Amino acid sequence: MHKITPFLWFDTQAEEAMNFYVSIFKDAKVIQVDRYPEGTPAAGSAMMAVFELNGQRFMALNGGPQFKFTEAVSFFVNCETQAEVDDLWEKLTEGGEEQQCGWLKDKYGVSWQIIPTALGEMMGDPDPQKAGRVMEALLKMRKIDTALLKAAMTTLRCLRANPPPAERIFPEV
Repeated sequence: MHKITPFLWFDTQAEEAMNFYVSIFKDAKVIQVDRYPEGTPAAGSAMMAVFELNGQRFMALNGGPQFKFTEAVSFFVNCETQAEVDDLWEKLTEGGEEQQCGWLKDKYGVSWQIIPTALGEMMGDPDPQKAGRVMEALLKMRKIDTALLKAAMTTLRCLRANPPPAERIFPEV
């Protein structure tokens, strides 16, 4: 048993959301669905669902409309390739909302961060100017594009924006 399991409170969409997430992630499966018993207002519908995404177990509850998801909690997905970023982004934003810097809200209101592994490597570059250019490019993005970040990292700024000192342009003879 996992010591820590994210527990998601839905109004009535726990089973639908679980099936949606399991259909998106490659290493995913439904573990269990417990249903409300006969004689209750929600008889037969899912009360609690347990599922796994990439080895991480989740629990989902149909608990009613009292609580909503916020960006204060999100799920960080570390993507090895741009293709993985693109695929997850397309599927999770369908019916949802794109946000800045790789964040999104899916159609159930759950927040996700779809982040390429390369971002951390570029942000950690020992050259602060390169890392700064990566950050500047990142802040203009919604879905993160690794190729654009790499281009920003390796591209020198325009000389007009940051001219070199005059002594480098006109060295003394």
